[in-house]
Amino acid sequence: MRDDLRLSRAQLILQLPVAAQEMVMTTMVEAKKPTRRNGLPTHEQLRTALIAAQKTDNGGLGFHMWATVVNRGGTVVAVAFSGAQVGDQWPGSRIISAQKANTANGLSLNGLALSSANMYAAVQPGGPLFGLGESNPVNIHAAYDGDPASVGTDRDPMVGKQIGGITVFGGGLALYDASGHIVGGLGVSGDLSCADHNIAWKVRHLLELDYVPSGVDPVKKLRDSKDDNIVYDLDPKTDKSKSGWGHPECSPGTTKVAKSLPSEYPIRHPSKDAKRT
Repeated sequence: MRDDLRLSRAQLILQLPVAAQEMVMTTMVEAKKPTRRNGLPTHEQLRTALIAAQKTDNGGLGFHMWATVVNRGGTVVAVAFSGAQVGDQWPGSRIISAQKANTANGLSLNGLALSSANMYAAVQPGGPLFGLGESNPVNIHAAYDGDPASVGTDRDPMVGKQIGGITVFGGGLALYDASGHIVGGLGVSGDLSCADHNIAWKVRHLLELDYVPSGVDPVKKLRDSKDDNIVYDLDPKTDKSKSGWGHPECSPGTTKVAKSLPSEYPIRHPSKDAKRT
């Protein structure tokens, strides 16, 4: 066929009715989106959500962040950073983010979500979970082996390995799919721990993996259910948590943002929302 008779794909699309054009273009865009692995985000999806969440007001220092996702078995499936290059965020926060992901995944169940922030009060001396932080040591080979040039990319050396570790301050959240089943954990690090929690909450919401069944936050929410939000109820005199799940306040700004999360980035509920997805 002669070149002047050959139509490009774009020309063919433009000959269609407007409604059909929109349908075809939408289909093409959806086809180019990376496919999730076992319901968990790819490196690209994690990085996109992290960048978007970090740019919002989180009440912290405004630093760039690291994020790690593990599957239900504790194996790292994605690592990303929000800055333009690997040195734009604290290097040490890469492994901390992985520990937070492992913590939230390892201490949450299908029926109850516990954020890493929820563990703070319980692990203090005299607390019911004192010593928990030493119970799951970090896999140093997963943490430090591999090519440094691959750190933070889709070929990060931690990917495909169990990282281990327990971190008992803000930034780790369990991930729940639309059926309400836990599928893994998300960890975010790089700012004040309270800001880390705020950013992690927003990242999870953007990834649509926040079908949280229940949690320990005693504050009543819009749908009259509990979630795994950070709890600020430490007595200023005794440093004891009223609920047993409290976390220290980092700054007025981070506290304000955290209290707004359930209304501005509400968790999804399997019983209702899953029917619409």
